Amino acid sequence: MTEATFPQCRITTERFLNPETVERLLNKIYSIPGIRRMVLNGPSLPAVVPYGPSKGLSNPHGMRRSIRVGNQDFILQVHVGTILLELENRDAIPALKAACDEVFTQFWYRLTEGRYMKTEPTIVDYAKYGPNADRDLLGLADPNSRIGPIILQGTK
Repeated sequence: MTEATFPQCRITTERFLNPETVERLLNKIYSIPGIRRMVLNGPSLPAVVPYGPSKGLSNPHGMRRSIRVGNQDFILQVHVGTILLELENRDAIPALKAACDEVFTQFWYRLTEGRYMKTEPTIVDYAKYGPNADRDLLGLADPNSRIGPIILQGTK
């Protein structure tokens, strides 16, 4: 069991987000102190077609683009629809709301507080990272992914 219970938030929008919107929002969130972990959820955007008659062919999808958050570039692997966040404390929630208000001006969003991420190791975490896994990676393992989560580090 984890010693502390960290508040968690979920940002949900009425539609899937374009890469430019995701980049703007993540850069605003990245500058907020007190964010421990973040998960981007949405349908997968594979680089190659995973099944069917076109299996193995390139999958040119307009939403699979490279974005820059802080000082790190990475390729969006999902068409973002929901963002889950774990915070150090509730003091960051007003700043999160302000960031969302700035970015989401053309459509509605909802920022809710609750329990959205796993806080205890799962079998998938054990299989992916072993018995001495980093506690910050709990619940972030995708059993089908060949790469680990993207970890943004640096000064804020």
